[in-house]
Amino acid sequence: MARPRTFDEDRALDAAMRTFWEKGYEATSTQDLCDATGLGRSSIYNTFTSKHDLFERALIRYIELMTGRQRRILERPGRSGGERIADLLAEVVDGETEHRAGGRGMGCLTVNTTIGMAGRDPGTAAVLARDLAVRLALLRAALEDGRRDGSVTTAQDAGAQARFVNAAIAGIRVAGQGGADRAALESVAEVALAALAP
Repeated sequence: MARPRTFDEDRALDAAMRTFWEKGYEATSTQDLCDATGLGRSSIYNTFTSKHDLFERALIRYIELMTGRQRRILERPGRSGGERIADLLAEVVDGETEHRAGGRGMGCLTVNTTIGMAGRDPGTAAVLARDLAVRLALLRAALEDGRRDGSVTTAQDAGAQARFVNAAIAGIRVAGQGGADRAALESVAEVALAALAP
């Protein structure tokens, strides 16, 4: 008879997510995961099968949290489309300046994973592609709302603008990881917003 689990799987998953986010997939050892979760190797492998399985579940958890947060901002009632985009960019800048280790932001687990793994891991690439499609749709909807309410005046296609804003967000996160200060990150956000209402 199997022994029942005596730990909180969600808490362990959150701890693993944080570890992968801080260190990256390749640099995270099984011992790092044991230390972060408080679990032994056998518990990790019995529950999550492999490091890769644990990583993929942690990535999905991260996406649910972050894309959920973006959804709440981009669908916020009482704000114009342009204001919602500005709110999102401000949230990204805040995140990159408030949570620093050694003067550097934590960046974004999806951006880091896209750079580090998507080209050689089809399963992870599929998870990232699904998330990207959701985020682009949210951005596009806010931009289209902005066109209707007059807060977004660019003549560029809304789909192209959504990809541009998404790239600006990724750029802010990478710059934050590289040590850029708040003023530098805010300047990227300001230029991105200026491109939406030239």
